Amino acid sequence: MADCAPDERDPDVTEDTAALLYAFSAALGAGLLVGLVRERGHATHSTAGLRTHALVALSAAVAAWLGPGVLLVALAAVAVLAAMSYHASHEGDPGLTGEVALVATALLGALAMRAPGMATGLAVVVAVLLFAKQPLHTLTRELLSEREVFDGLFLLASALVVLPLLPDRGFGPYGALNPRTLWLLVVLVMAVGAVGHVALRVIGNRWGLAVSGFFAGYVSSTAAVLGFGQRAKESPQLMRSAVGAALLANLASLTLAVPVLGALSPALVAEQRWILAAVGAVLLAGGLLGLHAGGEDEVAPPTAQTRMFRFGHALGFAVLVGGMVLLAAALNRWIGAGGAMAAAVIAAAAELHASIATLGSLRLGGTIDPAHGRWLMVGLLGASLCAKSVLAVASGGRRYGLRVAAGLLAALAAGIAAAALAPG
Repeated sequence: MADCAPDERDPDVTEDTAALLYAFSAALGAGLLVGLVRERGHATHSTAGLRTHALVALSAAVAAWLGPGVLLVALAAVAVLAAMSYHASHEGDPGLTGEVALVATALLGALAMRAPGMATGLAVVVAVLLFAKQPLHTLTRELLSEREVFDGLFLLASALVVLPLLPDRGFGPYGALNPRTLWLLVVLVMAVGAVGHVALRVIGNRWGLAVSGFFAGYVSSTAAVLGFGQRAKESPQLMRSAVGAALLANLASLTLAVPVLGALSPALVAEQRWILAAVGAVLLAGGLLGLHAGGEDEVAPPTAQTRMFRFGHALGFAVLVGGMVLLAAALNRWIGAGGAMAAAVIAAAAELHASIATLGSLRLGGTIDPAHGRWLMVGLLGASLCAKSVLAVASGGRRYGLRVAAGLLAALAAGIAAAALAPG
């Protein structure tokens, strides 16, 4: 008679059971969450409350576990019950939120059997949408204008419809022009303008520009310089705040150099730390000076009829970047491998972080030593900051452009001093 340990278990069976229990728990949690929001939001009347949503989610999960045919029957039953409830208790009320929420709960319960994490995450989104009924109605009916809705839809169409359709490969001379990348720049410039518009309307001119400026720098500091230049031209009283926001955008962009270099080698960050710290300190000081301005509070924030962005402005910026990238590719081809650093400096005028990645590759490959690496970093920053200074003058006029240029060039001077004084 073969020996058999009474507590011996098949590990695969145990893992399957645990995964199944986790999926059922996720389905139940999703139903409880959505049902809780529905019941609290409709104390006197609700198509379905806490218990109903929990039962529907759990039933759908069981149906999905049993098979596709059973799931289809269960979903059809939920849809029929939701329709009956609507006709029985919503006379004169065209709202379908309760019924749709019930069907969504059933779908979330079924989804939990395949992707529990996704199901619970979507349940939170559904709960937030249900809970934020009044704020969302106020936003769509009272706060947003037709012009803002049009601009928002245009931005979404540019990002979600046009951008995925464009080829992501090089075209033109030397294969240097990437249509998707160039259109992405157009989308980024429009997005920066939209973020600044929303921030100004929500929290006012001074803090709105500062906050939107810093976070816009993580998207595109060049686009931010252009966008705030346009803002300063339209409202001269916002000049100092717009300048400060542009400098803060460049500070945020500079911080992205750390993960770019760190992804290649942490040692590269240590080599460049003094230059990055010096440039960042000057940009931070200039940005903070822009917060203490005199006339900003006298200027009304943008109204609902103000354009969120200018498409022609964004398109012109992408054309300029494409020209710079094409010039860098031509120099790299004509000069050969020895022109890689010169090409990187020229390319930095259009895209700093890609050039910083080139610097890291040259250092790791042994093409340049640490001292040359520091001075190449200064060259990259110089090309980028000088190009942005020119764009600032072009977009916001002399007053805005010269102030931004002064801050950027002061930061560059600090970087040069740090490179000269750096040990080794």
